[in-house]
Amino acid sequence: MVNYNNIFNTEGLSYSAYRNLIDELLAAGKTTGVDHSDAMLHYTKMNVQRMSRLDKTVHLRKEVLCALDAVRDSYRLLVISEGWCGDAAQIVPVFDKVARAFPTKLELKFVLRDTNLPLIDRHLTNGGRAIPVLLVLDSNGDVIAKWGPRPQLLQELLAEWKSAESDPMALAEKLHGWYAKDKTLTTQQELAVLFGNGKIK
Repeated sequence: MVNYNNIFNTEGLSYSAYRNLIDELLAAGKTTGVDHSDAMLHYTKMNVQRMSRLDKTVHLRKEVLCALDAVRDSYRLLVISEGWCGDAAQIVPVFDKVARAFPTKLELKFVLRDTNLPLIDRHLTNGGRAIPVLLVLDSNGDVIAKWGPRPQLLQELLAEWKSAESDPMALAEKLHGWYAKDKTLTTQQELAVLFGNGKIK
């Protein structure tokens, strides 16, 4: 049994604490999780750059602001992530912007996937532990909505790319190229639908 409230309260990190943890681990030649190989360190360094850029450039779109303006109750946003995850780096700054825009309605915390396997195993994507995963918790600590690990359009494109391309580096290049062109538009559109779907009141 996963106790979401307990995880949120005892293990959850604020966005700044999550970012600081990644920076501190990198300074020690490590990343989050158990794999501290050169490749994983490289991914993490790239992700820090991506998050820092998005922190400065992301502006919330009208449809997200309107959807959240209509929300009356308060909710907790629990994000399952890792510092080495490329998708997470392209998405979590948007979550932070959303929570910052509505501090009386939304509280955002991050937990690491690899130290919370029972949690991620309740929220698999096509049988895999794909991240990031955003869980919206109500006042009782129940999950009332989920989003992730990437925009649905990209999820479908990635499946197509994987059927034609086996080189992980080539796939990563396509993935981040898509994010660069999209400029968080699709992520924000899907979040607007998530918060405006009637489950979140």
